[in-house]
Amino acid sequence: MNIFNFALILYYTYVVEIIKGLNEQQREAVMTVEGPVLVIAGAGSGKTRLLVHRIAYLIREKKISPRNILAVTFTNKAAGEMKERIKKLIGARFHPTPQGLRYEASQQPWMGTFHHVCVRILRAEIGKIGFKKNFAIYDEADQLALVKKIMKEKAVSLEQFNPRSMLAVISKAKGELQSVESYVSGESYFERVVARIYEAYQKILKENNALDFDDILQKTVELFQKFPEVLEKYQNIFRYILIDEYQDTNHAQYVLVNLLGGRHRNLCVVGDDWQSIYAFRGADVRNILNFEKDYPEAKVVKLERNYRSTQKILDAAYGVISKNLRRKDKKLWTDNVEGHNIIVYKSSDEQDESDFIVREIQRLAEEEGLSFNDFVVLYRTNAQSRAIEEVFLEVAIPYRVVGGLRFYERREIKDFLAYLRFINNATDEISLERIINLPARGIGEVTLGKWIKFARENNLDLVSSAKKSRSIANLDKAKIDAISKFGALVERLQDEARRVSVIDLMESVLTETGYQKLLLSEGEAGQIRYENVRELFTVAEKYKNEKGMNGLNLFLEEVSLMASTDNIDSKSGTVHLMTLHSAKGLEFDTVFIAGMEEGLFPHSRAMLDESELEEERRLCYVGITRAKKRVYLLWTTTRNIFGSVRVNVASRFLEDVPEELISGYEKLPGKEKTGKVSSKKEIIYNFKDGERVSHPAFGEGVVISAKDDIVTVAFMKAGVKKISAKFGKLKKV
Repeated sequence: MNIFNFALILYYTYVVEIIKGLNEQQREAVMTVEGPVLVIAGAGSGKTRLLVHRIAYLIREKKISPRNILAVTFTNKAAGEMKERIKKLIGARFHPTPQGLRYEASQQPWMGTFHHVCVRILRAEIGKIGFKKNFAIYDEADQLALVKKIMKEKAVSLEQFNPRSMLAVISKAKGELQSVESYVSGESYFERVVARIYEAYQKILKENNALDFDDILQKTVELFQKFPEVLEKYQNIFRYILIDEYQDTNHAQYVLVNLLGGRHRNLCVVGDDWQSIYAFRGADVRNILNFEKDYPEAKVVKLERNYRSTQKILDAAYGVISKNLRRKDKKLWTDNVEGHNIIVYKSSDEQDESDFIVREIQRLAEEEGLSFNDFVVLYRTNAQSRAIEEVFLEVAIPYRVVGGLRFYERREIKDFLAYLRFINNATDEISLERIINLPARGIGEVTLGKWIKFARENNLDLVSSAKKSRSIANLDKAKIDAISKFGALVERLQDEARRVSVIDLMESVLTETGYQKLLLSEGEAGQIRYENVRELFTVAEKYKNEKGMNGLNLFLEEVSLMASTDNIDSKSGTVHLMTLHSAKGLEFDTVFIAGMEEGLFPHSRAMLDESELEEERRLCYVGITRAKKRVYLLWTTTRNIFGSVRVNVASRFLEDVPEELISGYEKLPGKEKTGKVSSKKEIIYNFKDGERVSHPAFGEGVVISAKDDIVTVAFMKAGVKKISAKFGKLKKV
């Protein structure tokens, strides 16, 4: 056999390896290369495997250059895992030629989250829309600080108008691609105030050469729409596009995908409308439901075989989701064992609920040799974790709260990153305001305001303007010298940043700014904070060979785009506690869902809106399908939460689970089960939990609990209020 024939055999062996082990539907989706493809991928149906093998098939079999493939993932962690799997699957690339085998090192396609991909595009192209390539990325805390600052400047009361609400409305507008010019403020006074804040907010972002997370998407769309030649460039680069978790795209992402995919139409979207749970972030389930209208020629493939859960878990989840009207139908099945029944536990209060969770974890860990990381406790709201954490601490079971105070949200981490961001971008006012007196430099709020105003009026960055501090009006010599000295310090660090690695720069920043000395002067707590800052050096280690500003840019981008679930370690040996929203994309041997009560899950605000109630049901479906072997659904007759005691009834989702699949320590309302008899819900003055009511001042709402003449109501606009049933002028809707 000559070497050319051997090469062909080797080549086809690789192709067979790529499709080997895929089921019929997965193989169909992998091998349908040209034209649009919609993959409806049920929970645990192997969609990541499909995406990895499709990319490998494009490169190996269809000889598509990796640089012509774009794969958008939901998290950075998912992108990293997919890259490793593709690398192992493809390995080295061997090209048969008459002269023999030609070797080429394996390449990778463009891959990452929407934000990651867009940042990469903007770093190259953003100059066309008036920004510099070294733009900063503001996180939520930075955005909030900026909104508060603007509100103060414009004399908008922070007591009357919640800055977070203001920021949420601005974020929603950006997600819907409403620029300042196109934003429709509406009739209400609140909306008119938002319009003023939005305009000032965008103006300062531009002056600071900064983008927030929503801008990253909005500015990329703006770039493509204003400059067709730039769009055409990237359309020709991204000839084959794969989008994961398509059901969770918002309007901006939807427009972006269709702009990039509109030329070649080789668009493969993968998702599950049953798992669309991020409407509060702007996700629109209609994007996946209407894909066939957008692309009439699309091939539709359903992945209905589940590789994760037992059949009883799948049937229980289907019982819940089947009550939704807006959905694409499918029925998951598995070759796994039938499995355990769903355990429903009725507890007296949140203490009893938490005690039961701990007892079951201890029992299963001992009897079946399970590790603590095999368990997860899910809940609807973060406030529920308090009672659970207290019991875990009491019995010394190690646990981790996902989505709590994350590493990158700690004060010292944000302080140190602000130093690096200001060195990278000397127009970044928010970062300057954070670090200017860490340690104290005698530059107060008034002095800083004059400095910033001088820089703006003279179109200078803040370091350049510091050199001219003598020209700032109404400053004494001490203030002038302080500004000048700080500007010179940052200028030295900027010069160093252009020459050394980010690791070396960070060492200099830590010592020369005085921040290390400040931390170590704060005793034991300061030592812990100092150690946290040193942990940042571990993150930056991967960029130690990158000299100059490029390494600093890459490092700052990574920490800015970090997501909480990116850091979950499946071998951590700790029980994970998290909200149901945080559990998306994860799997565990045993799942506990706490707080299965009307008004809590489903949430009270969903009871007035059918579309929100359907999303709550999807959230329940996601929670149940995280489990491989066991599911526990727990509810309490009373719960102390949000500062008051609620009297509860079981969640309607428990009624949706087929009766034959349930084993319970208590019987459910309307279902005969073993154990004690369920108590009837209390009725005071004829108001019932879950009822819709109206109030002359607060509008419409839903009764959360009614006890001792006090009715607790969640109002749509006014929030949660406690009202006298007898004298509070409540009426049923």
